[in-house]
Amino acid sequence: MLVLIKGAGDLASGVACRLHRAGMELVMTEIAQPTAVRRTVAFSQCIYDGTTEVEGITARRVDTPEQVVEALARREIPVLVDPAAAIRQRFPFDAVVDGILAKSNLGTRMTDAPIVLAMGPGFTAGVDCHGVIETKRGHYLGRLILEGSAIPNTGVPGDIGGYTTQRIIRAAADGIFHPVSQIGDTVSEGDLVARVDETPVYAQMPGTVRGMLPDGLTVTKGMKAGDIDPRCAHDHCFTVSDKARAIGGGVLEGLLYFSSRR
Repeated sequence: MLVLIKGAGDLASGVACRLHRAGMELVMTEIAQPTAVRRTVAFSQCIYDGTTEVEGITARRVDTPEQVVEALARREIPVLVDPAAAIRQRFPFDAVVDGILAKSNLGTRMTDAPIVLAMGPGFTAGVDCHGVIETKRGHYLGRLILEGSAIPNTGVPGDIGGYTTQRIIRAAADGIFHPVSQIGDTVSEGDLVARVDETPVYAQMPGTVRGMLPDGLTVTKGMKAGDIDPRCAHDHCFTVSDKARAIGGGVLEGLLYFSSRR
């Protein structure tokens, strides 16, 4: 199967890893300045660096349809700056997966491909897409929804180790973001972890920095800028998360389910 994944953040990248290992060919799209905080496991990082690798799988920034073909021939995942996913007009995609996680539908339609799946709230199976994948932590994480929608967004991050909102590092002001701590660092509550221009940003809990925006990115006050993990497992910073793997399983199930029905 040839699959287009809209978005290349850490969850979409975890999905891509699962589909790639299942033998599918993938193309991913992104915005010009990706804001994924878990950059060590997000294929969106190749927009900045040219190439990036997640668990042995290489993604490469490409700019033309010809470069897409070349990357696929090397068993790489081509990633384009293409917010509107216009590349879907140039290739006979078997499926489109909306992995933007915007909590709303930014333009995906059920007619975009023979199979259209969407991750998270903001979509209704049978209306916007053929199937929806549950992204909320808990009993239904990764479930393929054939009728209806995912659980609505609560605005509260999932509980990990007894922490929810404290896990998120947020920009303290509008301005230019400058990290002080790096992904993989261990921090204590109250430690300086970043600055927005001259405004300090402090950790709200102890743990390992699992995500952090790149230096020099323009941010707005309250914007998610990083992530702290209380489990303090260093390798978790550099491997696909349990949540992404579960969602990837749901997407793989959806592709095979609808493919068999075709």
